[in-house]
Amino acid sequence: MDEPTKLDALDRRILKALQGNGRMTYDDLAEQVGLSPSAVLRRVKRLEESGVISGYVALVRPERIGLGLTAYINVRMEKQSGSDKRSPMDVFAAAVQTWPEVAECASLTGEMDYLLRVVVADMADYSRFVMETLLRHPSVQDCRTTFVLNKVKSTTAVPV
Repeated sequence: MDEPTKLDALDRRILKALQGNGRMTYDDLAEQVGLSPSAVLRRVKRLEESGVISGYVALVRPERIGLGLTAYINVRMEKQSGSDKRSPMDVFAAAVQTWPEVAECASLTGEMDYLLRVVVADMADYSRFVMETLLRHPSVQDCRTTFVLNKVKSTTAVPV
């Protein structure tokens, strides 16, 4: 694992500000953190080059584009594989990259192997995804779903 990047108080203020508004100008950012625009630009470039800032995105509200159902699916994988084929975990990890319904996939410890965050239009789309995609995958043994009723907190920011 990579060694964490050393951050000082100014770096942390820059990151906190950019997590709140990634489109703010360097002039506005400089004013907010108390540096000159050129000093802020140098620091932001260093944070990007070191991988602390990995990219900039537009955050889309799924419900505003017709994706009103979010589900968390716990997936259990088959554990046995022949020596002549890839691990079931590797095969699944590659397949999940191609499924647009999956917004997030995490490998887990414990009883289940993966947790998927799936975003779809409705229950019919969810059913179609599970029956025609997820459960047809040869590495999937079982899955359990929990549906989101209401988002109490949703953020992309990490504590800096």
